[in-house]
Amino acid sequence: MMTTASLFRLIVALLLVTAVAAGILVTETGAAGKAPEQSPATGKPCLAPASWTIFGDRGAQLANSQQVLSELARRDVVLLGEQHDDADHHRWQLQVLAGLHAQRPQMVIGFEMFPRRVQPVLDRWVAGELTVKDFLAQSEWEKVWSVSAEIYLPLFQFARLNRIPMLALNIEPELTRAIAEKGWDAVPAAEREGVGRPAPASAAYRQFLFEIYRQHAAMRGKAAKASSRNPAFANFVDSQLAWDRAMAEALARQAAPAAESQRPLVVGIMGSGHLRYGHGVPHQLRALGIPSIGTLLPMPAGADCSDLPPGIADAVFAVPVTAGSAPEPPRLGVALDNQGGRVVIASVSAGSLAEKSGLQVDDQILEVAGKPATELSSVMAAIRRQPAGTWLPLQVERAGRRLEVVIRFPAG
Repeated sequence: MMTTASLFRLIVALLLVTAVAAGILVTETGAAGKAPEQSPATGKPCLAPASWTIFGDRGAQLANSQQVLSELARRDVVLLGEQHDDADHHRWQLQVLAGLHAQRPQMVIGFEMFPRRVQPVLDRWVAGELTVKDFLAQSEWEKVWSVSAEIYLPLFQFARLNRIPMLALNIEPELTRAIAEKGWDAVPAAEREGVGRPAPASAAYRQFLFEIYRQHAAMRGKAAKASSRNPAFANFVDSQLAWDRAMAEALARQAAPAAESQRPLVVGIMGSGHLRYGHGVPHQLRALGIPSIGTLLPMPAGADCSDLPPGIADAVFAVPVTAGSAPEPPRLGVALDNQGGRVVIASVSAGSLAEKSGLQVDDQILEVAGKPATELSSVMAAIRRQPAGTWLPLQVERAGRRLEVVIRFPAG
């Protein structure tokens, strides 16, 4: 059976999805109202680079940014998806924020990246009282979010420059772990950080979550035992719903002040898995009485038509691939988790370099190239600095034993 720790880390890794799975967004290229070029599922691209596509009763239609942002600026809540480690997704989010702010300057921006307890730090940052270094230290960025701060800082600086309140949306990982271990009902109300009982998951969302659960079981060689009737899966769903509900409640409180004239545009920045197909956070927002919701997603311009199913979002943006871009840094195919100063492997992608090298879920990384591995950022930086065609020695601890693992990065 899946351990509580690995189940929790699966939830943490849920939104580190591939760019194709990350969602869809509409762009400015092309005549508004015209359908994107359609092709059968043959691998041919559907989206023109830097174009918006909207989804309505008439199917997928091209639109320009003015059309998309004018419509979305009238909503109560707008959710912007992302693949957490994709810098272009954050550049796109900044572009959308600027466009929405120009039309509706009374705004609040909520971030999945921060647990509620650091809200005072976010307030001091927006007020201009903290340096970047102090902000990252006091918000415990290295502890609360395992992605480079560099690609998020333009969003934080945009909020500070325009004095836009930033909102911490997340709950503590300890609560997520407790629910993943015992289920929602077994966690005392006093330990739920004030989060209310989530609305039940739709059948489609449960199926989506089960696919994630099943894939994780397959990585551990236990695919045959994965079942949607397994109590561990029920707890996993409870944990994901609590995460969605917590973010929805924080956003809903900002979206429904006493007076209509005081209502800001509430924007949520979060992983695409929390909003695709209207599941996750949108579902919980509707249950809280907030029906006016917009969902926007970024998607690679080279994606083919089969990656554009109706209902995935209100609109998608085709992120261009830049000619002459620097080569992708080496990728092991793992998601990492920081557990009190211990860097632990949360998941290993099937067929990845990590799997081929013998790394396993729950391995603790002790050393990278002979240097102690105490911070996620330093481990990730060491991996990204590794040139192609070279070897990177790791020391890991597995079930109380120390092992040497050598990663052989392919040439070219």
